[in-house]
Amino acid sequence: MRREYRTIQNVVGPLLLVENVTGARNDELVEITLPSGERRRGKVIELEHDTALVQVFEGTAGIDVPRTGVSFTGQGVRLPVHEDMLGRVFNGLGRPIDGGPEIIPEKRMDINGLPVNPYARDYPNEFIQTGVSSIDGMNPLVRGQKLPVFSGSGLPHNRLASQIARQAKVLGKEEKFSVVFGAMGITYEEAEFFIREFTSSGAIERGVLYLNLANDPTIERIATPRVALTAAEYLAFEKDMHVLVILTDITNYCESLREISSARKEVPGRRGYPGYLYTDLSTIYERSCRIKERAGSITLIPILTMPEDDKTHPIPDLTGYITEGQIILSRSLYRSKIYPPVDVLPSLSRLKDKGIGEKKTREDHADLSNQLFAAYARGKEMQELAVILGESALSGTDRIYYMFAEHFEEKYVSQAYDEERAVTATLDLGWELLKIFPVSELKRIRIEYIEKYLRIKKDAH
Repeated sequence: MRREYRTIQNVVGPLLLVENVTGARNDELVEITLPSGERRRGKVIELEHDTALVQVFEGTAGIDVPRTGVSFTGQGVRLPVHEDMLGRVFNGLGRPIDGGPEIIPEKRMDINGLPVNPYARDYPNEFIQTGVSSIDGMNPLVRGQKLPVFSGSGLPHNRLASQIARQAKVLGKEEKFSVVFGAMGITYEEAEFFIREFTSSGAIERGVLYLNLANDPTIERIATPRVALTAAEYLAFEKDMHVLVILTDITNYCESLREISSARKEVPGRRGYPGYLYTDLSTIYERSCRIKERAGSITLIPILTMPEDDKTHPIPDLTGYITEGQIILSRSLYRSKIYPPVDVLPSLSRLKDKGIGEKKTREDHADLSNQLFAAYARGKEMQELAVILGESALSGTDRIYYMFAEHFEEKYVSQAYDEERAVTATLDLGWELLKIFPVSELKRIRIEYIEKYLRIKKDAH
């Protein structure tokens, strides 16, 4: 039997303190009834003896303390799920905002998910083609991987996210592929951009959008990534789909976490963020996986804007510990009008070797990628040296590397927003750029691949 309590003692930000509560549990769903008849939802985040701390999803504005009723439902926050979610737009709590009907659920799933037995996890080893050369060629995305994008304020991470969502596909197999997009704390303009891009490209037919706007309550922001991942788990493990989850912006999520931590008067950790930030982020990132004997998979791309472009900031720092690499966007490349401004050298995909090679992309992929990395790194050194000493101080070979770095950024890294490059086209472009070097400089590529793919005269040896 549900009991309604009118024992709210205090209201602090998005939190209610309710006294004389019996039988409540952590993460339990709570219904709050205002004197006007308006209903709001919340969840229990802390219990101490007979006192419950309740987090209100819609915010606490307008709550009349003595006349407001609080009832505990006895169950966690659940998301109604059905395959009809595909092609729909929802708010951060999973309510439709596209003018369509409510979802008639096949089942209701707890938004916190269930822990995956580590033994049941399958190793990510299948290549996902994003159509973006700087990712596919240099830092490939593998099915079941979590690969974050580290961006900065004002950089085009939203455009890159929508491009990947539109273009991403698994090669060589006709399998059901879908995209779940979760946005936290974005502006109305950004929300319109995503809806427009998804709709015009047709990607919305295989996608689900969860949009939490900047003026929506803070608490909804905490729930949004979990709601998006719950929908992804349903599509992946119940409907055997391969799901790409894109979450933006993780920084907004962490700011909300800090706000709630402050309201709870917790002892702050680094830069005021709660000490459990690492644990909290891991409960999101670790939900990407492949499971043995299950056809579906979840691949995760979280996007975060680094405050002041600082890689040592707690959010990118902790994210880098949990995830399997990072794609870093460069402000200097963006100023040079290069899109997408992916800084190839500090970017990393730790599962790269598992997703490329013969029968996956192409046999020469690993060698070619290593050679491009080495040549570009040396080319960047020559550019820095030329700034100090002048171009005339460079040797003939150094000048070649200098030119290669320029060509690499202009032709390989740079591509149009609506340009989708197949991975074979990306690899062929890499070989084309390497033609500038004498064969003696290509020390990281096996000679049989040079003879097969470089297409140069034999006397050039």
